[in-house]
Amino acid sequence: MSTAILSALPEEQSSLVQHLAHPQRLMHAGRAFWRGELHGHPVVLALSGIGKVAAATTATALVEHFGVARIVFTGVAGGVGEGVNVGDVVVAQDYIQHDMDASPLFPRWEVPGYARSRFACDAALSALLSGAARAYLASAGGQLGLKTTGDQVVALPAPRVHEGLVASGDRFVCAASEALHLHGTLQAAGHAVLAVEMEGAAVAQVCHDYGRPFAAVRTISDRADDTAHVDFPAFVRTVATRYAEHILLGFMQKLSN
Repeated sequence: MSTAILSALPEEQSSLVQHLAHPQRLMHAGRAFWRGELHGHPVVLALSGIGKVAAATTATALVEHFGVARIVFTGVAGGVGEGVNVGDVVVAQDYIQHDMDASPLFPRWEVPGYARSRFACDAALSALLSGAARAYLASAGGQLGLKTTGDQVVALPAPRVHEGLVASGDRFVCAASEALHLHGTLQAAGHAVLAVEMEGAAVAQVCHDYGRPFAAVRTISDRADDTAHVDFPAFVRTVATRYAEHILLGFMQKLSN
């Protein structure tokens, strides 16, 4: 039974491709997929594409064309929850689309036809991801020294693992005012969001439709509150890609068939 690993960034995928046994590159629906094995488990690697539609198309192809048994997502996100800092890891427990609004026909954030606003991640897969993330951060140890856009190096607190709600939407949230408004509005409605990104909720909905277990892990690249102007390309190279590589390899090592 194959496991699909969706990556948001090319750097994350390339680091995992290097570990594949018997790698095979395949093209389908205008996308490149890598099939092979990680720690003896059959896997299919793919880039999600940016935004909910691209991610949903890729997830559907993984289920329909490749017949994967489960999907795991790795990428970066903006931290909006209290105490969620740059360099931390968020393992999603469930997802919400922060830009879904079919009111007054349906309550705000409810997905029409589903009678729900949140889609849960698989508890067992998420627990494995959390364990792999904690094990890697413990082995890495210490504070992060990250380069800012001003070419300075800032020390950040020792990274932590968080578990909870993640929000997705077809908008890159980068302004402090927008992040605060998004977090506050959702919080007031009982949706305590930890992080925001652009793909995961769509993949969660596809997996719900097909009855496939889904889990996601996101590395926090910014707070969107003007407190840490981290050099994003440097962060991807030195932090996010390394996190994804080690966390996913640890996850695959513990995964049962």
